[in-house]
Amino acid sequence: MIDYITKSELRNFANDLTFDARTTLRKSAEARSPAGATFLSHSSKDDDLVVGAIRVLEGHGATVYVDEIDPAMPPYTTKDTAALLKTRIRQTGRFVLLASQNSKDSRWVPWELGLADGYKGMDSIAIFPAAENSYEQSWASWEYLGLYRKIVWGDHSDYDKRIWMVLDEKAYTATELSRWLRGG
Repeated sequence: MIDYITKSELRNFANDLTFDARTTLRKSAEARSPAGATFLSHSSKDDDLVVGAIRVLEGHGATVYVDEIDPAMPPYTTKDTAALLKTRIRQTGRFVLLASQNSKDSRWVPWELGLADGYKGMDSIAIFPAAENSYEQSWASWEYLGLYRKIVWGDHSDYDKRIWMVLDEKAYTATELSRWLRGG
């Protein structure tokens, strides 16, 4: 059995940390170099989920890059922002889209995903669906989101306990998350 993480669970992962630890984790992901990191794309409406997603990814060996407070980013979104985002996505090793029902309404998220697809190919991209309820999963396969592998929690035949994995729903195969993040 596999489960998508819920928004509430992601918030709880973040709230397990002190306020200072959450702030430090977020600022680290926003200030670090994107070279070889995992680019975490998300809707600004899902800002409250980012720290929880960073905890999951970094807990499995990722170095997460979030573009919001990158010191090289212009203070206002312009064509320079778009050009720099293209460079940042190209520089990162993996691309993870923290996806919710807000993702399609974002101006930047679909564009970032399209860039990552063109630069990295499908093997280096994963959707990290965050649902309102664990049983609410249909939206995570909307149109183009259904093309990509998903980061899920569940049972895998090679492991005795439940694990975080990257699931290929078409082939019904999965790779343990830390292995996928390392490029395996």
